[in-house]
Amino acid sequence: MNIRTRFFTYGEDPESRLRLHNGTDFGPVTLAYETFGTLNDAKDNAVLVFHALSGSQHLAGHNPEVPGVGDRWDLSCQTGWWADFVGSGKAVDTDVFYVICVNYLGGCYGTTGPSSVNPATGKPYGGDFPHISFGDIVDSQLPLFDELGITKFHAAIGSSLGGMMVLNFAARYPEKVDRVIPVATGLESTTLTRVHNLEQILAIENDPNFCNGHFYDGPPPLRGMALARMISHKTFVSLKHMEARMTDRCEQEQDEFSWYKIRTPLESYILHQGRKFLRRFDANTYLQLISAWTNFNLARDMGCADYRDVFSNCGHQNYLVFSIDSDCCFYPEEQIHLRDALVSAGLNVDFVSVSSDKGHDSFLLEPELYTEPIKNMLKKEILQPA
Repeated sequence: MNIRTRFFTYGEDPESRLRLHNGTDFGPVTLAYETFGTLNDAKDNAVLVFHALSGSQHLAGHNPEVPGVGDRWDLSCQTGWWADFVGSGKAVDTDVFYVICVNYLGGCYGTTGPSSVNPATGKPYGGDFPHISFGDIVDSQLPLFDELGITKFHAAIGSSLGGMMVLNFAARYPEKVDRVIPVATGLESTTLTRVHNLEQILAIENDPNFCNGHFYDGPPPLRGMALARMISHKTFVSLKHMEARMTDRCEQEQDEFSWYKIRTPLESYILHQGRKFLRRFDANTYLQLISAWTNFNLARDMGCADYRDVFSNCGHQNYLVFSIDSDCCFYPEEQIHLRDALVSAGLNVDFVSVSSDKGHDSFLLEPELYTEPIKNMLKKEILQPA
């Protein structure tokens, strides 16, 4: 299945610009998005998917290139990141549903972000790109949905960081979705997450090539970016799965160390994970998303005293919450907290605890553990309020 990225631009005039959480207006905004399946005449079979931190709009199929992205769109990007879940007869069946995924505002795969040209200067925004929130990312997509004529989604799905996005979308715009599927996520950033994220932010900022984000006309902050990815990677995969993926090779990465010498396959593996990420992602985009994640707290962001207030208008929604027992990025306690908050607000909740040895990345690797519950939720009849 060959897929191409589409683009939608708005905000070229002051009246249509995006209002950010800090009260300023931003534009123009170009969104890179992909669709799968066919939107029916009633436009009520649409499923919205929010991608994870380093994901893209490319859910399924093969997309050899995205205009304007260049070498960043490497082989690892060309195969859809959720290809085992989205397609004919799969968990999200494209014979039935019209599926849409949008690269985030601040992204680096075609949507306006720090590496995009600022029309006011003719140069990349770099460090001048505004600090964004998850609410800004959600809001940035609404004009596209209006353009497509979609007033309500049959379902919205988000995994990991995308799960936080789907909770933001469902709580702030409850009239726009009936079925909500958050996977391996939480209602707010935890203390451990904020510590991990600060380490990553500091790794990039301390790279002498970072230059306050204005590095596009010179060498990029590769060492800082690689270190940031190494810090995060250990939370995405279980230690058992990490060991299974290691080879027997033990190689010194070029220019990484002067005094220390790599001695074990584990050290070689984690360095390789950091280095290979550099080819396909932008450091400023990484900082934007990590910073927004650090500051995410759904109740606080909505100005609510508690989660009953957050979900007070969501009584018609049905939730399917997935938890992964070996997850050390979003620990299972976070999904239990989410489930309990939804139940206390009087919402219908199905809770699935996935048993896996693959850690957080299970939601990418093991469709057989997720397919039936997702299919059942997508088939579920929703009782609308009288």
